[in-house]
Amino acid sequence: MNSPFPVPTLSQGPAGLSLEDVPLAAIAQAHGTPTYVYSLAALSAAYNAYRDALAGRPALVCYAVKANSNLGVLSAFARLGAGFDIVSGGELARVLAAGGDAGKVVFSGVGKSVAEMRQALDAGIRCFNVESAAELERLAEVAGAMGKIAPIALRVNPDVDPKTHPYISTGLRSNKFGVAFDEALALYRRAAALPSLRVAGIGCHIGSQLLDGAPVVEAAEKVLDLVDRLAAEGIVLDHIDLGGGLGIRYRDETPPAVADYLAPLLALLAGRREELLLEPGRSLVGNAGVLLTRIEYLKPGVEKNFAVVDAAMNDLARPALYDAWHEVVAVAQRPAPARRYEIVGPICESGDFLAHDRELAVEPGDLLALLSAGAYGMAMSSNYNTRTRAAEVIVDGARSHLVRARENVEQLFAAERPLG
Repeated sequence: MNSPFPVPTLSQGPAGLSLEDVPLAAIAQAHGTPTYVYSLAALSAAYNAYRDALAGRPALVCYAVKANSNLGVLSAFARLGAGFDIVSGGELARVLAAGGDAGKVVFSGVGKSVAEMRQALDAGIRCFNVESAAELERLAEVAGAMGKIAPIALRVNPDVDPKTHPYISTGLRSNKFGVAFDEALALYRRAAALPSLRVAGIGCHIGSQLLDGAPVVEAAEKVLDLVDRLAAEGIVLDHIDLGGGLGIRYRDETPPAVADYLAPLLALLAGRREELLLEPGRSLVGNAGVLLTRIEYLKPGVEKNFAVVDAAMNDLARPALYDAWHEVVAVAQRPAPARRYEIVGPICESGDFLAHDRELAVEPGDLLALLSAGAYGMAMSSNYNTRTRAAEVIVDGARSHLVRARENVEQLFAAERPLG
């Protein structure tokens, strides 16, 4: 597992880059490009790091499906015993199709529809993470009409700065997420009085790509104080959900190890009876995957040189959306002199770039791997410019499994009709 790459199961050998024991060139030959490739060993190791750190106390790791919702990935986590954090009815359907246990599903998100509430109640999910007073009233009405009792937790907003990118910060007073902290007690009292609801827990999530555990501890302290105030009023909770958000290494970040990240939280919870729920996403899948792409053209310029590849911003939106960094590595090493390139795609947008100013020794037709692409890559992809979405492959040792076939163009407009 020791590797100079952020993706721990990636290595350079005689056949070029391999993920586990499968050469990436062989995957490109079999499935074309662009293709997302994930390591089952890396997925499993990331999950087991949470499991091992939580050993000895009641806890459930609920994988945040939005990070990567491929059925192959979901089934891998289901087999490991994971729960799931979902934010839509579609994600619930994916979890169930992948063999996930509805009783280990928590449903987050600020805009749950009536249909989604009914779907989740019929499935028998573990808990709804309620994010507003209006949602609480709607859920009570829907559950009552169905003759069911909905288990709920309030997602409280602790107004803690997570020190991350503003687009992925979720725990500040200005964010759309959660119930304002100073309104939570009154809303819990209201929930406890509604016969079609069962108060089960409390939730909190302050953001993503967190590299410092101190804000999470600060938020947890506020949440635990509220838990004790609720208990004093006779509202006793079954679980405390402290969210996810642990960051990964993309370039030169130094995120804490899972055990170190969780240690101060577990110290706060020592001696408490409530089950701990966590909702990691990126830290379970981000460094398990790469995006494999092929160079179409090398285009020298006066100010910049461009490597035009067959992947684009529709395949990996993070660079264009967040100016995010992904390491770019040539699959086969060449002795030719390296040059600096802008890595760009064929989409008709100046914002269609995957990487800036990267030094590479490459020729047209060469394969590139964009690393740390397992989270928010395929899940955020689109069909902009009528481009088919990538294939997805999971490798397991020396074997590879196609877990999503590449789309074809006819599929993209199969539901459309020209004017008669």
